[in-house]
Amino acid sequence: MKIGLFFGSFNPVHVGHLIIANYILNHSDVEKVWMVVSPHNPFKKKSTLANNYDRLHLMNLAIGDNPKIEASDIEFGLEQPSYTIDTLTYLKEKYPKHEFCLIMGGDNLKSFHKWKNYEMILEHYSIYVYQRPSYELGDLKDHKNITILEAPSLDISASFVRKCIAENKSIQYLVADSVYLYLDETPIYKNLLKT
Repeated sequence: MKIGLFFGSFNPVHVGHLIIANYILNHSDVEKVWMVVSPHNPFKKKSTLANNYDRLHLMNLAIGDNPKIEASDIEFGLEQPSYTIDTLTYLKEKYPKHEFCLIMGGDNLKSFHKWKNYEMILEHYSIYVYQRPSYELGDLKDHKNITILEAPSLDISASFVRKCIAENKSIQYLVADSVYLYLDETPIYKNLLKT
């Protein structure tokens, strides 16, 4: 099975993430998407990051009963900070029958050369890149293992969602209904953003 790995802090998961996962499933040869909740992205500050299991729970709520999209906590047990190449190596050993590929935004492609062992990833894995507004794709966009997708994009970010929460503004329609209801009743981000 060809599995697309969509890595992210998902802090929190929003409708833009779900739209991209659904688009990949419908407009590529990817058969299933694993939403890999990362404990700590080496390029991001950890201070505004909600608890790993809270973010995983929100991801499961957002996905609902879609059998083609799955929340993954695979990086929770790996060394931190999480490096994509290490996760890919681990998954290849654990699931030798699956073919793994990466899903990433155009903003990540431009800085991809800064990733640990990026040449090895480029050589051995397909990468599906969705355009993001106002980001240049960089020099790697024409690489043989990179596919640029014209996925519909919404200029929504998790930081914008957190900002709305901090300012006590509604996040309805920015996140899945199930996530909205849960965050409305649970002070995950309200408490985090006060510190």
